[in-house]
Amino acid sequence: MQLTSYTDYSLRVLIYTGNLPKGGRTSIKEIAIAYRLSNNHLQKIVHALGRKNYIQTIRGRNGGIKLGMKPENINIGTLVREFEDMALADCFSDHPICAISSVCRLKGVLQQTNKAFLEVLNGYTLADLLINKEALTEIFQAQISER
Repeated sequence: MQLTSYTDYSLRVLIYTGNLPKGGRTSIKEIAIAYRLSNNHLQKIVHALGRKNYIQTIRGRNGGIKLGMKPENINIGTLVREFEDMALADCFSDHPICAISSVCRLKGVLQQTNKAFLEVLNGYTLADLLINKEALTEIFQAQISER
C-alpha cells in the first residue's frame, strides 16, 4: 500500500501543527521550509485540511495555521480514507474494463488487504505520532534555521 503525496503531506502538516506549543500558530511557508516542500502544493492541502476542520486557518496580521482539534481526536485511518482513493485496481471501479473481473478472485484479496491496512491505521491517532515531540522540534528547528 502506498499513500499519495497529498495524503503524506496532509499527515506531515498535522504532525507539524500538532507539535506546536499549545495555542501555537505557524504558516504554510514555515511548514514548507521544515519539510522542503512546495508552498503552492501545501496551500491546497492546508485548504482541504481546514475544510475538514483538522486545522484552523486564521487570517490577518497575527494569523496562521493551528490544529483544529485535539491530537487524540484525529484518527489516522479516518484521515487516510478521506484523502485517498482506496480503489486498488480496475476491478474496484463501477465499470471495470478487465476481461476477467466477473470471476477474478484478486478483488477479494485486495479488499482484505485494504481492510487490514485501514484497521491498523484506525488504531492510531495524531497523538500517537507526537509522542517524540522533543525530537521532532529539534529537527524542525534545524531545517528552518538552515534556510
